[in-house]
Amino acid sequence: MSEKLQLLWLFVLAAPIACVAWTVTHEEVFKEVHEWCVRKSETSGSIFVRKFFYLFTCEYCFSHYVAAGAVLITGYRLLLPDWRGGFVAWFTLVWIANVYMSLFGRLRLDIKRERVEIKLEEKEVEREEDEAATPPTARGPRLAAAARPPARPANRA
Repeated sequence: MSEKLQLLWLFVLAAPIACVAWTVTHEEVFKEVHEWCVRKSETSGSIFVRKFFYLFTCEYCFSHYVAAGAVLITGYRLLLPDWRGGFVAWFTLVWIANVYMSLFGRLRLDIKRERVEIKLEEKEVEREEDEAATPPTARGPRLAAAARPPARPANRA
């Protein structure tokens, strides 16, 4: 396989790895499994059990498992045709997949921020429309001091 084709495979194969790792560790579909793994990783007596279950709660850690499976299933090798190429492919796929997940997480954060800002703007517009539609007498009594023009400062010579 040529180097260009290997790089194409690298960036394409990293996308489903990122997708699976993100979905298992963040999305509602696996919420119960995720919470169970979190509990096991925090309360288990054995350090090996705690670390094993922690790997299912962290997208970076879990992407190592998914990338290893992808390399085994596809036989993908990077730069070298033997086992060393599989090893390089494995860690490179993890790195690219985590770049994808970081970009995706940032994109979701930006989208959420925009939604919150839009809701705040909509509420402000509704409030302004309500104030404009309400006659001044219905808004409450005006204070006499607010109706008077401001006093002039005294001339002192």
